[in-house]
Amino acid sequence: MRKVGIVSAGMTLFGRRLLETSPELCFEAARAALDGAGLEPKDIDAVVIGSAPDAFDGVHMKGEYLAEGCAAQLKPCSRVYVGGATGVYAAIAGWWHIASGLFDTVLVVCEEKMSPLQPHPQLAFWTIFDYALERPLGINLLWIFSLQMTQYMHNFGASEEDIALVSVKNKRNALDHPSAQAAEQVTVQDVLASEPICLPVRRLMVSPVSDGAAALVMASEERARRLTDAPVMVKGAGWCVDDQFWTARDLAHQRHTREAAQMAYRMAKVDEPRRAFDLVEPYDPFAHLELVNLESLGIFGKGEAYKATREGVTARQGELPSSPSGGLLGVGNPIAAAGLMKVIECFWQLRGEAGARQVPIEKGLALAHSWGDLLQASTVIILGT
Repeated sequence: MRKVGIVSAGMTLFGRRLLETSPELCFEAARAALDGAGLEPKDIDAVVIGSAPDAFDGVHMKGEYLAEGCAAQLKPCSRVYVGGATGVYAAIAGWWHIASGLFDTVLVVCEEKMSPLQPHPQLAFWTIFDYALERPLGINLLWIFSLQMTQYMHNFGASEEDIALVSVKNKRNALDHPSAQAAEQVTVQDVLASEPICLPVRRLMVSPVSDGAAALVMASEERARRLTDAPVMVKGAGWCVDDQFWTARDLAHQRHTREAAQMAYRMAKVDEPRRAFDLVEPYDPFAHLELVNLESLGIFGKGEAYKATREGVTARQGELPSSPSGGLLGVGNPIAAAGLMKVIECFWQLRGEAGARQVPIEKGLALAHSWGDLLQASTVIILGT
């Protein structure tokens, strides 16, 4: 199996009701990634597209719709989708296209345009529930996440103030991100005073509805070292999907995330996740989910992540920075692009190119994680210098 590196990356602005069409967003991100590597579309062997439900863009067969904007004309092209876990999964798909020996250079593009769906993306999410057992209850993801937050607080003794600290941290971190949509300086009191969505979840604990795109150029090690002096190598990858029925699972500690992480750790030869990384980018569409995911990834033990956040361990200047990008809470959440944004943050950090967000790089390892579907899918990638 060949070694694979990332050589360049590009992102659009993240925002609501961006004027660009979905293919135009893809083109903007893809062009930035290609320019960063000094490449033209003709230099790319294959394209991987990551994008979530067709309903978000208001089109059918979205992979074909986006292909031209992703420079995929007359090239091998794949679209991958595992809900919110798509962003990291697309990078993993780019990795296996090259590691297999089939291609030398792959362009990975992730896009989401959630604004066109009216009045709210929750209408699309509603269709993921079992039509016989769950839809008659009128459930939606927002109140499932409120149950999850309640269970986490009940199980481990966390308070709403502890959850709010994640929003404070990530929105502050995003002030230094050039693509950020929801960056702001807020206090715990601001978060707890924000509009109730489904208690205990409040507006400032939730990532925004977003449009945006992100892209990577990945290459075989030999090709990568010809394109750049500082490729960032894929050291580990893992993915896992649990069963459909969320009511049968422990929401406060997720087995599928643990299994995906263990798969990546074995490949990267990581024995002590807590001490292995210079930074981690866990998936954070809701504030409490950063804590749940940090623990499910095995970076902290059960009930330890909120204490570490309270003590400043996960701050950008802390012992183990978590979401130094600002995460989905601060940068935004165009679903597939949001996950790839986390991979890109690890890439920029490991190259020392994160600007005001830069954290010290001593161990040369970073982890990006994305998570989704019906609280059932996780994807993990480990990058190294």
